[in-house]
Amino acid sequence: MNLYYRDIEIGARYTTPAHTITAEDIADFCRLTRDHHPLHTDAAFAKAAGFPTIIAHGLYGLALMEGLKTELRHYETSSIASLGWNNVRFVKPILAGDTVHVEMEFIAKRESSSRPAGVITEAVRLLDADGALLIDAEHISLIRMAPS
Repeated sequence: MNLYYRDIEIGARYTTPAHTITAEDIADFCRLTRDHHPLHTDAAFAKAAGFPTIIAHGLYGLALMEGLKTELRHYETSSIASLGWNNVRFVKPILAGDTVHVEMEFIAKRESSSRPAGVITEAVRLLDADGALLIDAEHISLIRMAPS
């Protein structure tokens, strides 16, 4: 499904496929970002800090949210740019071994004031397999009006 501005319906909700986060995923993010804090690399350190195992970076969770949304294929040819994330809250830690998915809802749309495109806002939530909220955020995107 490829959505253009005219196709966006406020209140429409979508759920992504699930993904299980591994210690290797977290290690890969450590390598990519150069953030090797022991909460993300050392299980004993993480346990001493009150977590059952290593935790994923909050920014890994946010990036994963975008990747999981991409699997819905909503914007294959209609996406122009991400305009940013608002009201990001890291509600609960993401643990190695968690299986997560994204629930998203279109909450606002308007025509762009600078070009022939639309600005859309999605409420985006990362949840674990039990439905517990891990990350809550809003994502703003610029998308094409429609093919000519």
